[in-house]
Amino acid sequence: MSDEIRDELPDDLNPAGFVGAYMFPDNSRRRWPGAIYLVFAALCLFVRFAFPDAAVVNDGWTVAAVILAVAGVFSITSGWRMNVDEKDALVKAQQAVGFAVGHASAQQVWRGFRSRPTWRVLCYSAEEPPKDRGLVLVDALDGSIVEQLVEPNPD
Repeated sequence: MSDEIRDELPDDLNPAGFVGAYMFPDNSRRRWPGAIYLVFAALCLFVRFAFPDAAVVNDGWTVAAVILAVAGVFSITSGWRMNVDEKDALVKAQQAVGFAVGHASAQQVWRGFRSRPTWRVLCYSAEEPPKDRGLVLVDALDGSIVEQLVEPNPD
């Protein structure tokens, strides 16, 4: 059983044995699957109209082409190129919360129908123990502050 082929993470997403600063993959990678979906949609339409009398060709080919085309257009249009990395997001978050930041972490999330990339930054003030904490959403395309919440640290 140990010789079975199992799914693996791509090399750029696999943290095992990684040394150095981690680089988040850019969302623009979504465009490649979108282009593949569009190619398959075109092939489905080609088969449907080039071989209309074949036994296995029916309107299902057209339906599949439409579904693949919609998925392809959605994938391409949601493949945003990120201009703000996690370090820039941490700086923007520190400016937004208004206190000196000690510990902080950034997480990439998506918002909205077209999955716009956003950095969710959780930060604590520099005192020990921290007096304040903040949650800031930073747009990964233009660096604008989407939302922010600052409150006293209850711990």
